This record gives sequence, structure tokens and C-alpha cells, in this order.
Amino acid sequence: MRLMQHKREAYWFYRYLSVFYDKLVNPLFWTERMREKALDIGYWDDAEDLKVIDVGSGTGFTTEGIVQRVPARNVTCVDQSPHQMAHAKAKRELAGCSWYEGDAENIPFPDDTFDRYVSAGSIEYWPDPQLGVNESYRVIKPGGWALLIGPIEPVNPISKFAANTWMLFPPEEDYHEYYREAGFKNVQYTYVAPHWQENERYGIAIIGQKPAAGPSPSTYRSVAPEQSLVDASPEGYSLGRGLLLAGRVLAGSAAGFIFIPMALLASVTAPLRGIDAEPEPLNDHQKVVLVGLGVAIGAWMLHKAFGRK
Repeated sequence: MRLMQHKREAYWFYRYLSVFYDKLVNPLFWTERMREKALDIGYWDDAEDLKVIDVGSGTGFTTEGIVQRVPARNVTCVDQSPHQMAHAKAKRELAGCSWYEGDAENIPFPDDTFDRYVSAGSIEYWPDPQLGVNESYRVIKPGGWALLIGPIEPVNPISKFAANTWMLFPPEEDYHEYYREAGFKNVQYTYVAPHWQENERYGIAIIGQKPAAGPSPSTYRSVAPEQSLVDASPEGYSLGRGLLLAGRVLAGSAAGFIFIPMALLASVTAPLRGIDAEPEPLNDHQKVVLVGLGVAIGAWMLHKAFGRK
């Protein structure tokens, strides 16, 4: 299992990432254009009456897109990270939303509660993605739609290795299998990607309709279920597990943070690589990181050139 594909590891990872998530991460990897394209397939007719659950809502970036389509009072946000949720709650546009701590594999609501389910950028951390998709089926009403947005396993061998070391990047066919196994009908999908990405199949937004009431008809059973973090008991939590947790969080964080300068360089060099998509403007935080990266590279080159003389 990947370094961050655990509930506790993801919890501590986001304890620190939440500070600059909206400043550095979303503007590079999950942009407004991507969000709008993904949400556009969500069937938002009769929006005033739709009850929507946003699972893995994080800092509320995707939720901001949802409340442009349905009233905030109709939106319920679920996330296992109180640190991410604190940033979401501070956003004025989301003041009317409801907030619950919980995770995607154990959603704290009864069967057939919501009209729409949305989860964006959360599947990467699910220890058992099929269980999470089955839960999305369970909590929506018959005729309701579940929209899942996530990354696709990279094609480039180096990117593929880095991504799969860090967290879950399912192959595209796995998303379709998750939905088929869960029992969804009328499954549709579209691809999303930032402007600097050459491969249009960077991410996928997949949506399916629930045909009948009740839980998923799936016969799938988790081989080694991981207990919900929110409900987890501290009993039996050993020193060894604590050290392993710390090591995985540090290694996973290092692997994850590497993607930020890589994406920044890819963004500014996109025209040089023949990508003619309209670029996303860099914000001040990204510019600072880019300048720092340039200084570090320049210092390294000077050291290589003169350090041995």
C-alpha cells in the first residue's frame, strides 16, 4: 500500500499541508477550470431541492464549485481532517454548509439520504477504493448520481513510480470497474487536466446513477479493512506503529512535495514544450516558490562550477 494510502498517515499529512493547500496545491493540480469541467457532468437540475454530500471535502475548493450550483444550506461536507475542514469553514461562500468528521469508507449517514454525491481528490488516500465507491452508492437515493473525481495512473515510468510510491493513482479501467461492481447504471465520464499536462488523461470525472434503494448490491468484501480513523480506538497502538507512522508521513510528505516544483516548472515551460493551452496565471505564493527554486538551482550550478577550485 502507498505511503499516504492510510487514514492516519493522510490525517497527519494534511495537518501541515492544509496551511498552504489552496495556495500551492489546488492552483497547480486541481484548478478551477478542471473543477468546473468535472462538476458540469453532475446533473444539477432542480438544484433548490437537491441534497448534496461532498466526501473528502478538504479545504472546500470543490465545495465552492458545488455551491455555485445548489444552495449552500443543501450541502453536507465530510472529511476526516479537522485541519482541512477548519480552512473550509472559514470561507464565506460555505457558511451555510453542514460539517461532519468522517471518512469515505464509513460515511456517517443512513442509506438513501442524498440526491448527489461528490468526491474530488480523495480516492488517492482510500485504503479500499471499492469500499468507498460502494459507500457512495449506499448514501444516495434511488435515481441519484454519484460523481467521483480522481487522478489516473501516469504513463511515464518515472512519474508512475513517484505517484504510486506516494498515494493511489488508479489505472483508468479501475474506475469503471469500481462503478460496475458497486451497481451503478448510466455511467458517464470525462477527462480533466491542468494546462501544463500533455496527457489529457491526467484525471477522470466519472458519474453513475443509483437504480434501486438500499446499499450496494456488490458482493465485494474488504480483505484487510482499516478501521475508520474517526472511530478508531487508541488501544493497541504500539510504539512500533507510531514510529512507522512517523516514517511514512515524512517519506510520503517528501514524495508529495517534490510534485510542487515539478509542476511549477512544467507550468512555465509548457509553451516551450509545444503545449498551446491557455495558461493558468501564477499566484504570489507560486512565484515565491519558483524564484526560490531558481535561486537553489543557480546556487547548485555555481557550486559545481567553482566549488572545487
